[in-house]
Amino acid sequence: MFSSFMLNTWFAGTAVAVIAGVTGFFAVLRGSTFAAHAIPNGAFAGAAGAALLGLNPFVGLAVFSAAGALGIAGLSRRARSDVATALTFVLMLGVGALFVSWSTQYAQEAYSLLFGEVFGISASEVLPIAILGAVSVAVIVFMFRPLLLSSALPEVAEARGVPPRRMELVFLLVMALATSMTVPVVGALLMFSLMIGPAAAARSLTARPGLAIALSVVIALVTVWAAIAASYQSNWPLGFFVGVIGAAFFLAGQAWSWGRGKSGNTFRLAARSLR
Repeated sequence: MFSSFMLNTWFAGTAVAVIAGVTGFFAVLRGSTFAAHAIPNGAFAGAAGAALLGLNPFVGLAVFSAAGALGIAGLSRRARSDVATALTFVLMLGVGALFVSWSTQYAQEAYSLLFGEVFGISASEVLPIAILGAVSVAVIVFMFRPLLLSSALPEVAEARGVPPRRMELVFLLVMALATSMTVPVVGALLMFSLMIGPAAAARSLTARPGLAIALSVVIALVTVWAAIAASYQSNWPLGFFVGVIGAAFFLAGQAWSWGRGKSGNTFRLAARSLR
């Protein structure tokens, strides 16, 4: 399990967990969980298109993830956010279905991108994962305070000169970067559980944003590491363990919150961060 063959698996899994924990916190706080589900699943179309052209699937994932983020942000100006997300998602899935129908040799790669293939990660794939992860975290750190304020109290943020639409666009693009490098590891269908489960559990445990983000990352790391170990020993799909462990952490967090009588008040969350 800790042989040289598995080093890339542990490195990639660790990078994915860190960025999923950080990005997922804001996705949960902003109520953007549907977008966190739609972008990676829609980006699958980009991987299919890249495979047809003989390009690295990462290129297609990144391009279509960014296009999905721009589409959601643009359509949200004219429609409700959930409607804009759904329309963008459907369009990208339709394009993906067309690309897959044009290829007769894409079945195995499609399965890997949908459900994850962390044990097949090569050294050449670890580098783009690390680079995209570092860029995503750096952007979130740079805009942490305005992003937090616009996520928890958008009206107050707008009154203080923080443009909500611009913050929404930037965050969606960051989430697109995060998902484009996460999909090959845990898969498009189950990346959602890694990004949302740990973050939602962390929010149930504390109302302090810094601590909540740290807990989200820790829970995501434990989820990924435990899933890798369990998948290696049992030969069951990694995505199964990611989904089950993530759900278990979320339920445990909800039980803790209920037992302590915490409400997770977003005003308290934002107010503490701005002191």
